[in-house]
Amino acid sequence: MKKERYWITVVSKNHIMRGVKGGFMQANHGKPGSLKKLRTNDWVIFYSPKVTYEGDQKLQAFTAIGQVADEELYQFKMSEDFIPYRRNMNFYPCKDVSIVPLIASLDFISDKKMWGYRFRFGFIEIDEHDFNLIRGKMLKDDKTVKQSEAETLQQ
Repeated sequence: MKKERYWITVVSKNHIMRGVKGGFMQANHGKPGSLKKLRTNDWVIFYSPKVTYEGDQKLQAFTAIGQVADEELYQFKMSEDFIPYRRNMNFYPCKDVSIVPLIASLDFISDKKMWGYRFRFGFIEIDEHDFNLIRGKMLKDDKTVKQSEAETLQQ
């Protein structure tokens, strides 16, 4: 059995809350490349630079955390001209955690002054140390989010 891996993907908070509610994730504007790297039980932390994709209100926080539920990569028709790829996820109840106080301790950020540059590709693998540091700040407990609880997390 392969060891789980740890990832961070970049997505606005309003978009990831749709994913939490629906039990799925999308990455890099619906392209399949990043999602193909994921395996069942891999962990994904969602970093939200902004509150909404369309807006300019900064957030700079980790806003969701979950594990890949299965090996299925599928497309979902959101509109006539947007059919993004998705992966099923098991999300965990968590709180938003600002990245700012963690920057100095995160190994995946080598240039602490230009830390935002590390997120430019939208999907990165991190080591277990960084994952455990972020997870320890985010998780409320180890129960996965049920669909009915997901709406509460949006607030």
